[in-house]
Amino acid sequence: MPYHIKEISASESVALFRALASSSRARIIELLAEKDMNINELSAALKLAQPSVSKHVQILEEAGLVSSEYVPGPQGMQKKCRRVHDRIVVDMSSPHPKDDCVAEIEVPIGMFTDVQAIPTCGLASRERFIGHLDNPVSFFLPERAQAQVLWSSGGYVEYVFTNSLPLQAKIIAIDLAMEISSEAPGYDNDYPSDITVWLNDHEIGTWISPGDPGGTRGRLNPDWWHDNLNQSGYLKVWQITEQGTSIDGVKIANVKLSQLGVLPWATIKIRIGIKDGAVHQGGFTLFGRGFGNYEQDLVLRLHYLMDNTISSIVGEPASMGLASSLEGSAGQK
Repeated sequence: MPYHIKEISASESVALFRALASSSRARIIELLAEKDMNINELSAALKLAQPSVSKHVQILEEAGLVSSEYVPGPQGMQKKCRRVHDRIVVDMSSPHPKDDCVAEIEVPIGMFTDVQAIPTCGLASRERFIGHLDNPVSFFLPERAQAQVLWSSGGYVEYVFTNSLPLQAKIIAIDLAMEISSEAPGYDNDYPSDITVWLNDHEIGTWISPGDPGGTRGRLNPDWWHDNLNQSGYLKVWQITEQGTSIDGVKIANVKLSQLGVLPWATIKIRIGIKDGAVHQGGFTLFGRGFGNYEQDLVLRLHYLMDNTISSIVGEPASMGLASSLEGSAGQK
């Protein structure tokens, strides 16, 4: 099932925080994370009278946190409640300028262009393992394009994204989002790994993964994926601007966007891996849209402004079909 994430601004969060300013309503959200429940079930779990529970649910509905529908029950119709979002991200920054556009490019994790895999390593599609486990040769089989999860105890994996924005587009920020974790034999929730990302061969930052999560099944994993294997990762977002590099909004390096050689109608190379001198040599695992908890592959977002003064001076490439489609999707996430 999809993992529903909603991003809201600070001003939009007022009603949400007001709705959650109650231990009972917060507990309802937690209960609905486990399964859909009716008013009677919530009342029994909370040890509250049904009218009180109904009022709490109404407040959560008005805040967009819970949705309900009436369905047939053992004794007539019953109100069935479900949680709307699995995660809500509050953007505390100032609103983007009106002419700030976003182009999003998503690349399947199996579509890497270069790899150095080190056992323990492997990859799998939704249907089966690809090749043989712990054999780096498996990463070069044609079936690797269908991979939805891949792992390696070291080395790296590299991808190419195409910047096909119009020439008059000025990129002001780049986001790279992925579901990622360490790589331990089986799984190990306490298995740190220093995972580094490079953009166009420039190191942009290292994140210390706390472990290789297991014990609780990833919500997207196929039935054949064994419980004793790693189950999910952490959703991490690297961002590069002229102010430096951050991970999930926390600045980690002074690398600036202008230093990275991001050019119009050129490729953007992303490498993810473990440096030879890393303190925590815990490997890495990448989850695609068919594994883990987040229904996405590798996502690159280009935030840009349009400088219309350039278009009358500089011609654009003849093949503008892809650029036009990207521009048309500006603002979509």
